[in-house]
Amino acid sequence: MALVPCQVLRAAILLSYCSILCNYKAIDMPAHQTYGGSWKFLTFIDLVIQAVFFGICVLTDLSSLLTKGNDSQEQERQLKKLISLRDWVMAVLAFPVGVFVVTMFWSIYIYDRELVYPKVLDNFIPAWLNHGMHTTVLPFVLIEMRTTHHQYPSRSCGLAAVCTFAVGYILWVCWIHHVTGVWVYPLLEHLSPGVKIIFFAAAAIVINILYLVGEVLNNYIWDTQK
Repeated sequence: MALVPCQVLRAAILLSYCSILCNYKAIDMPAHQTYGGSWKFLTFIDLVIQAVFFGICVLTDLSSLLTKGNDSQEQERQLKKLISLRDWVMAVLAFPVGVFVVTMFWSIYIYDRELVYPKVLDNFIPAWLNHGMHTTVLPFVLIEMRTTHHQYPSRSCGLAAVCTFAVGYILWVCWIHHVTGVWVYPLLEHLSPGVKIIFFAAAAIVINILYLVGEVLNNYIWDTQK
């Protein structure tokens, strides 16, 4: 795909995430006023990750256009650093966390929505915003992977970074329960301590598997084209 269409596409996706975030933050929900605010929800964290990632993509595209035909080695070095940052965020955060949020949310929602997205939330969050947070993330990140080749880090470094994020969020959820006595997700209220440990471990394993899926998919798309 040509550079200009990619730029327009990324800019449009970035604007959509900004709109979703602004509309979500404008909702007056009781959960936003409690300890941790919106930052206790992985969905919100993922929205921020996606917005930052596509912001970096747009910045990279703009820098690429500005440095095109320029012989400045310093500008070339800065552009390469920006591209490396873009690829790292895609590999370690945008793809695995985004796909995890979509698959986990809709899997649990189909089984019993009260465990992850109680019906009372329909009074606060419109359907289009719910899909913006939990559905469109997947096609957006797949479109980005299809239109741009991303250089993945070494597998050990990538998995270490993904594990750090997963463990960090699990500890954050446990800390919130320690402070407030309430679990972030209703599902956790129904699990025994032993089952909670298994659930957290399984979630960490799944997000690591999704990192590997992203790496394999990225290599398949671009190696095939080569």
